[in-house]
Amino acid sequence: MIKKLSKYMHGLGRLCFASAAGMVIEAICELAMPSIANNVYEMVKNANGETDELKMKIAKIGLLMFIMAIIGLCGGLMTMKTSSVVSQKFGYRLRKAMYEKISSFSFKNIDTFSTSSLTTRLTNDVTMLQNTIMMGLRILVRAPALLVVSAFFAFSINARLSLILLILLPIMLIIIAVFLKFGFPMFQKMQKKIDNVNRVVQENLIGMRVVKAFVREDKEREKFNKSSDELAKQGSKAAGLIVTIMPIMMLMMNAVIVYIYYKGSLDASNGLMAVGQISVLAGYIMQVLMNIMMVSMMFLQLTRAKACGDRVVEVLDTEVDIVNPEKPFIPENPKGDVEFKNVTFGYNDGIDILSDINFEAKPGSIVGIIGSTGCGKSSLVNLIPRLYDVTSGEIDIDGVDVRKYDLEALRDMIGVVLQKNLLFTGSIKENIRWGNENATDEEVIAACKAAQAHDFIMSQPDGYDTVLAQGGLNLSGGQKQRLCIARAILKSPKVLILDDSTSAVDTATEAKIRECFYNELKDTTVILIAQRISSVKDADKIIVLDDGKIDSIGTHDELMESSKIYREINKTQQKGVME
Repeated sequence: MIKKLSKYMHGLGRLCFASAAGMVIEAICELAMPSIANNVYEMVKNANGETDELKMKIAKIGLLMFIMAIIGLCGGLMTMKTSSVVSQKFGYRLRKAMYEKISSFSFKNIDTFSTSSLTTRLTNDVTMLQNTIMMGLRILVRAPALLVVSAFFAFSINARLSLILLILLPIMLIIIAVFLKFGFPMFQKMQKKIDNVNRVVQENLIGMRVVKAFVREDKEREKFNKSSDELAKQGSKAAGLIVTIMPIMMLMMNAVIVYIYYKGSLDASNGLMAVGQISVLAGYIMQVLMNIMMVSMMFLQLTRAKACGDRVVEVLDTEVDIVNPEKPFIPENPKGDVEFKNVTFGYNDGIDILSDINFEAKPGSIVGIIGSTGCGKSSLVNLIPRLYDVTSGEIDIDGVDVRKYDLEALRDMIGVVLQKNLLFTGSIKENIRWGNENATDEEVIAACKAAQAHDFIMSQPDGYDTVLAQGGLNLSGGQKQRLCIARAILKSPKVLILDDSTSAVDTATEAKIRECFYNELKDTTVILIAQRISSVKDADKIIVLDDGKIDSIGTHDELMESSKIYREINKTQQKGVME
């Protein structure tokens, strides 16, 4: 994991070195102060009335200490600056790489991760790694530097008393190792609990209108409280690890300090060391122990960072199953001839959703697809632009397997209006231009007129410049559908897929939209999924799906004679109209 993430630190070595150098400078300046101060104490103690000379020496030492303090401050500021820059650049690169990887995911890859989990990994997990880099450059350099320098000064004062460190260090390392062993699984579970909280929040914010419509606020509040409580409990367990280790470390530190003062006072009484050196030695020993404890806390931080890093690397290592072939085919003059040849398709559970699908949609024709809910209509059309890949068989466009096409070229000649109408924050005009960012205002208006959207757009406060709320929440379902159709028409695709995209539109408006397909999209192959027979009645060809298989193919009149399922659907819908 460290090896895979280290490449995002490429080119930051000089800044890391500068950060380390600044922290070492600060550590040396900070730790030299007690020894220099002790020298002043000894000078005053051993002075023999040479007041002026003593004042001069003390003034020089005071100036030296001030200069060292300024140098230490500069070193500390350099570390703060460089470590912040390194961590920010690392976080930017990693987050960018993750976003680009997720953007390349197929629908199958996205199905593997939940949206909430991907959100947490892209934000919370990357931020944790970023903070760990920053703290590591500060603490993992400062603490060892202070530890080594403090130990050096301690042994220079009294090597025999300082040997207590050699006994204490292995004990503390064992304690840290035990806590790290139990800490990693705790932090892994904690990140999953964060995923769960994000999932609940995301579902409730997106579905707030449904929640209120069904008066489910209390139930959803209970669900949120439950997920939050689970996160809090897991967080308490992880925090308990830190709470437990701190008192143990402090007990050992205090015991060692008491020992130093006790043995130091005995040595001072026997003339083996000066009295002033006892407090200086105790200070250095305290610095050593404090920095061991700081390193142990940093290791706990690293344990959580490892849990986050594993989750980030899992996304980066995910193999994208839909990619460009080695020699991608780019069509020069596509016509839009779509043909399914013995196509079988299933999702990750191994169950076939579609089986033995065979049909052809000629260029410029309109093909209707109808069938019961869950029979595989949407799955079928998702295979054409390679949102998923077939399990077996092949889909050809103009005689070439879609898996041989350049992905961008393939999807550029296909317009799709999916079941879920998604609009983005921005103006109506900006949303329509998703179909063609270089389209003129006249072309945008023409596409909207074809989709029967122009009139309601002009009734908006700012017309085509009206800003849409997130997801287009300030529009009705039918209005959103028409904008999505206009967006697809503006693309001038060779193949236009409409997945039940007029379900929220009244029959009169739907008829006008269908008329547009016949009159203005003569060269476009239209594949139209619908629930209403009236939507596909005039299609050149109608495919009746039943339980993932083609039941029958023909025109409306032919199917009324040959297809029992089609006649039942028609009879049911006619009965509903008459009633």
